Amino acid sequence: MHTEYLPKLLPTVIDEGQGPGVQFRTDGELVPALTMELDGSMAVYFEHHIVLWKTPSLEIGIHPMKGAFKRVMAGMPIFMTEATGAGQIAFSRDGVGHVFHLPIAPGQTIEVREHQFLAATANIDYSFRRLKGVANMLFGGTGIFIDTFTGGQGGGILWLHGYGNVFEKVLGPGEVFDVEPGGWVYKDPQVAMDVKVTGLRMGMLGGSGNLVFNRFTGPGRIGIQSMYLHMPTAE
Repeated sequence: MHTEYLPKLLPTVIDEGQGPGVQFRTDGELVPALTMELDGSMAVYFEHHIVLWKTPSLEIGIHPMKGAFKRVMAGMPIFMTEATGAGQIAFSRDGVGHVFHLPIAPGQTIEVREHQFLAATANIDYSFRRLKGVANMLFGGTGIFIDTFTGGQGGGILWLHGYGNVFEKVLGPGEVFDVEPGGWVYKDPQVAMDVKVTGLRMGMLGGSGNLVFNRFTGPGRIGIQSMYLHMPTAE
């Protein structure tokens, strides 16, 4: 087996991570927790429902956003909150999975599947767009949101949650790779994503069906989670 072509498992435990104004670690095997210690020089923002615990010295407030944030998850509006000051805070999602981080350099952008975001340092800009068109067939006819994170001055850290374990595949120029539609977590923006449908026939007397993939074309990285995720939408 040519293992150099296989997606690589990202670290599942971080003992001593470092970012601008923050030290962090990840612990746990089934439902991992992300723990941070802020020194007061940099805020961290996150979805409001993922806080596990915090020290009283940290203040929690609304993170300023560009434009209205009208995303809905399972009927519940999502808004961004942030922690400021010096102290400790921990985050966790209600699901078996893998917490990992991606350093984001100034001007660098990463695209993330909806509901996979955990937290980010405040010097990372956030926006989103809706994926429509042909891809709707993959997600119950309603499409999905793609979260976009871009590093600001000095760069920062983005923390994500994947279901199961998360692997990274680095594609060369023009290299293609097919992933189950619920299996990808993040990608570099230069990686193209299309739909590949393969028709299946069960013989002369059998029925037929389709095998559907997202086809990614390099160059760039894609993150793959081992537990497929097809989230319900507000529609």
